[in-house]
Amino acid sequence: MKKVEDYIKAIPDFPEKGIIFRDVTSVLQDAEGFQLAIDELQKLLDGVKFDVLAGTESRGFLFGAPIAYNLKKPFVLVRKKGKLPRETVSKEYELEYGTAEIEMHKDSIQPGQKVVLVDDLIATGGTIEAAAKLIEELGGEVVKMIFLIELAGLEGRKRLEGYDIGSVVVYEGK
Repeated sequence: MKKVEDYIKAIPDFPEKGIIFRDVTSVLQDAEGFQLAIDELQKLLDGVKFDVLAGTESRGFLFGAPIAYNLKKPFVLVRKKGKLPRETVSKEYELEYGTAEIEMHKDSIQPGQKVVLVDDLIATGGTIEAAAKLIEELGGEVVKMIFLIELAGLEGRKRLEGYDIGSVVVYEGK
């Protein structure tokens, strides 16, 4: 029986020499791989009590929305600045070379709601940390963060200490 990692393609020297890029598009392109990825991510939520799933742009949408559908939960978008039409709250965060900003609709999380964050990858943890802070500013509680892939060498877990994190596939390097 195949595992999720069997569907993830390793691309050496992308985007620069010495980096091994873990490509999730190969998971999405295979019906069995995609179904397996959703099933394995969803298993990370066994026993977790929550009200809402939130996914970060854009691959968090691809993996989070089917889980929300399966579990009959609402799905909230965490997007890049300027992409949402209603009143928003935003959070700027540091990147390796500069800053970025994400936002959510101001009414997307209600005070006291328990939220699960979903993304395809945890690397340094900056984007998901900013998303968690936005949820908390709206009065929500992040009860779990789930990822298809974790690049352990970039120490995102360290940055997100205090959050419950689950990953389907863990690569030790960067």
